[in-house]
Amino acid sequence: MIRAFSLALDAPLPTANGTIDHRSGFLFERDGGVGEATPLPGWTESREDCGAALREADAADDWDAALAACEGSPAARHAVSLARLDAESRARGITLAARLADDPAGSVPVNATVGDAGVEATVEAVENALDAGFETVKVKVGARSLADDLERMRAASDATDATLRADANGAWSREQAREAFDALAGLGVEYVEQPLAADDLTGHRGLGDGVGVALDEATTNHALDDVLAVADCVVLKPMALGGVDRARDAALAAREAGVEPVVTTTIDAAVARTAAVHLAAGVPEISACGLATADLLAEDVADDPAPVESGRIRVPDAPGHGVEVSVDA
Repeated sequence: MIRAFSLALDAPLPTANGTIDHRSGFLFERDGGVGEATPLPGWTESREDCGAALREADAADDWDAALAACEGSPAARHAVSLARLDAESRARGITLAARLADDPAGSVPVNATVGDAGVEATVEAVENALDAGFETVKVKVGARSLADDLERMRAASDATDATLRADANGAWSREQAREAFDALAGLGVEYVEQPLAADDLTGHRGLGDGVGVALDEATTNHALDDVLAVADCVVLKPMALGGVDRARDAALAAREAGVEPVVTTTIDAAVARTAAVHLAAGVPEISACGLATADLLAEDVADDPAPVESGRIRVPDAPGHGVEVSVDA
């Protein structure tokens, strides 16, 4: 069965590809399992193509055929593969985390995210995140001049003891990135996420001298092995990768290559967001992940079984992913 949904954001979210004011997608249900497809053009297929793939999957005779119908449509495959894993986990009476890993953690550290703002507002937002229990804060940069962003990062570093990350969303040139990395190295910034455009993989090589290079958008433009050869960290979005199973494989490959995986969402609804928590719990000693995104939505498809508490998200202990869908779309 397929059910469509559309969820308003709490506030419009500006991105490099335009402003997002809602997230729409589909719930895919089969054999007692529930998966979610929330496509995001630029990262995944379109909503129309996602729906078409899911309809083919829904008509398939078995799980293998359903998955085959979604090849080339990562959001659709995410929904079908998650529904299968959820159904199998519920049938065995185990959590999705236990289905994905032998000894999953009971909770996952997460980072807070601070959007573009002036110096004082940025410092205040970072301080508020620390007061709420977050130890790691990601600051959005790239919308302002480099000088302004460096001033924001410097002020946040001087005012707090938070572990800081910066996310440039590919906004900088190679020259700007080199200047930024030189300046940020003295501030103890953990890493810069996607400093250069996603198609400029070569330009990222050698940037990380004291500050890590985390690649995000580049994962959809290049083969994973090529990304791992350049990055210090890799940001894994299960929806864009085609499922938590494929994201799990990517996380293990990253660890094998000496690259730190960070699991995050594409502003997903409760089913996919919670599944990503289960995934992160199965990666030993994972660093803070970008999973504290529930408050970006004004509404959701279910009550959140995995809220953020003092900078961590506890893994639901119910069988499967633990989300009981309430939406009647």
